[in-house]
Amino acid sequence: MTMTMKWTEAGGVDRQVVRDLRKLTTSGEGLKLEFKRKASYPDKIVCELIAFANTKGGVLLIGVADDGSIPGVKFPEEEIFCLEEALEKHCRPRLTITHQTIPVAHQRYVVKVDVAEGKRKPYSFREADGRKIVYVRYEDKSVQASREMIEIVRRHRPTKSIKLRYGDHEALLMKYLDKHPFITMEHYRALTGMNRFKASRSLVILVLANILQIIPTEKGDRYTLHYSFHTPALVKPL
Repeated sequence: MTMTMKWTEAGGVDRQVVRDLRKLTTSGEGLKLEFKRKASYPDKIVCELIAFANTKGGVLLIGVADDGSIPGVKFPEEEIFCLEEALEKHCRPRLTITHQTIPVAHQRYVVKVDVAEGKRKPYSFREADGRKIVYVRYEDKSVQASREMIEIVRRHRPTKSIKLRYGDHEALLMKYLDKHPFITMEHYRALTGMNRFKASRSLVILVLANILQIIPTEKGDRYTLHYSFHTPALVKPL
């Protein structure tokens, strides 16, 4: 879906629209906001859109520099065409976006791309060799998802109850997190002696039960206690 903001009767930009845009950019990039100077690398932009759809949705602004300045682009139709072509080629399942073309100066425009949180998660980027890579958003970065993160994205349903078994391994984990800010998969396996499959399943269930929070990073996932979880006493064994 394409929308073009109207020019004022005097033939200039809509100053209120530009003020709103500047207000948005002053907050900087974050969980739901990304800047791109141009769509020079549309494949990279598709990864950003996929990350938004797999997380909380977001807005991508083409024609805005990393520092929040707004140089705009001269040919917004070309930017949109390149983006939509790359999206059609690489995103699976198909992802619906909306975009607006906003005049910001004489022959300069910003393309505002809106992405809703997806209903068919996980969305993935299809490589030329057929591999599919899933991305998620954390803070101001789009990060390649681990197998645990993909499973969490796939299974996360806010209203769905999670059956949790709380045993010796989970008790060791809670004891560890009472003294440390986070734990990794490798450290959890070393702590409990579990193989990767069992450790992965345990961590995924704890995240889905809102006992743990997963933090995806470029160096691997970190697991912390969820902000709403206060004490292991709240968890009862089955």
